[in-house]
Amino acid sequence: ARRILVFWRCEGFFHGDGISGGNQALAAMGRKTGAYTTDFSDDYSAFEPANLAKYDAVVLNNTTGLKLPDSAKKQALLDFVQKGKGIVGIHAATDCFYDWPEAAAMLGGLFDGHPWGGGGTWAFRIEEPTHTLNRAWGGKGFKLQDEIYQFKAPYTRADRRVLVTLDLSDPATGNVKNGVKRADRDFAVAWIKNQGQGRVFYCSLGHAANVFQDPAVLRFYLDGIQFAIGDLAADASPR
Repeated sequence: ARRILVFWRCEGFFHGDGISGGNQALAAMGRKTGAYTTDFSDDYSAFEPANLAKYDAVVLNNTTGLKLPDSAKKQALLDFVQKGKGIVGIHAATDCFYDWPEAAAMLGGLFDGHPWGGGGTWAFRIEEPTHTLNRAWGGKGFKLQDEIYQFKAPYTRADRRVLVTLDLSDPATGNVKNGVKRADRDFAVAWIKNQGQGRVFYCSLGHAANVFQDPAVLRFYLDGIQFAIGDLAADASPR
């Protein structure tokens, strides 16, 4: 039996459509597959050590600007992952922790704009089609209407396995110039990493509810959650 905590508080921009769509999808996937049960909260008291101990993973669904109110709760979340549990970040989860470098490093990056706006349909490349967590895509790239982020430090490929990136060979995707900051053209969309004894899965898909109606996206998130909780083995070594 597995149990996940879906946390959806926002101190910044509120992705209402993405949060509601994501929360409904996460609950439905758990019910239909039996992979986990789901609790939801937007109250910082959820990060009390005794409460966190009930869970196998924390899912940050489109959280923005989180500011955990005391050092005990901060340390509890870091220890939760470091000592063997999991954390999952959905879309705006990287728009947090600008003043908490340990948490930013754990999740793997900080939001640095979204040149690929939510009104566009963008192309995505599967970095490693045979990887366990990429099986949802059937070995092929795909297109999806969504808002796609670029990331700044602590983003690096040195400590993670990047699974999905933007496909810049697609004209509409590759020709976006306004707001693009990364000279290396490394626009990761999803990755996994080990964090001590624990596991991290992040994916920037999920700006709005339409994303959580896509069967392949749902399977990708389900596999990512099962990796994070420790039920689906996958290679997270840097590549």
